[in-house]
Amino acid sequence: MTSFPNSPRLLKGGIVLLDPDSGAVLRVIALQYNPDTLTRTLQIQGVGGESGDRLEAMRLKGPPVETIKLDAEIDATDQLEFPDQNPNAIKLGIQPQLSVLETIVYPSSAQLQATDALADAGTLEIAPAEAPLTVFVWSKNRIVPVRLTEFSITEEAFDTALNPIRAKVGLGMRVLSVNDLPFSHKGSSLFLIYQQQKERMAALSTAVTLSVLGITRIP
Repeated sequence: MTSFPNSPRLLKGGIVLLDPDSGAVLRVIALQYNPDTLTRTLQIQGVGGESGDRLEAMRLKGPPVETIKLDAEIDATDQLEFPDQNPNAIKLGIQPQLSVLETIVYPSSAQLQATDALADAGTLEIAPAEAPLTVFVWSKNRIVPVRLTEFSITEEAFDTALNPIRAKVGLGMRVLSVNDLPFSHKGSSLFLIYQQQKERMAALSTAVTLSVLGITRIP
């Protein structure tokens, strides 16, 4: 195989799970292949809605609600070519890779058992267990706290034991902002860094004059 030492290293996007209290990294999940497209939608948070008070028309009550959607592919073809080096792929296909993504949206079995024990003991109010903080990483400039809102898996090929060996995973994520979390929360800190990064990027954009728009002034 020809080596190209001067070629840039291809970075991967992925998801990082953090302890919500300490901020410690619990797990890093890298996408096997970076998706070709990533769709982001911003829902503006104005004051008063579409037909609100005219005095409030220019006010923003907070950051927009940002959603991110992508399709990721998982394929065991390369691993299956080297069975001695990839025994899990031979035995289970891509089930481990799918499971590590799926368990993000499940409370752990230990948490479910603990909740059931509290209910059996007569506890009247049982707070839902807090999940790890999910962080979507798409380069060092986009590190955002998110909540998974959509999750679809299309298994496209199987081995002789019916283990999936190729699949497409659709992920929908809602960015968590300071409107969603306490200001002192690790997620709020990450969101503020994300917004400040946007502001720095905006400052680097080339400024233009009104003449570019074919006018000399705003009437």
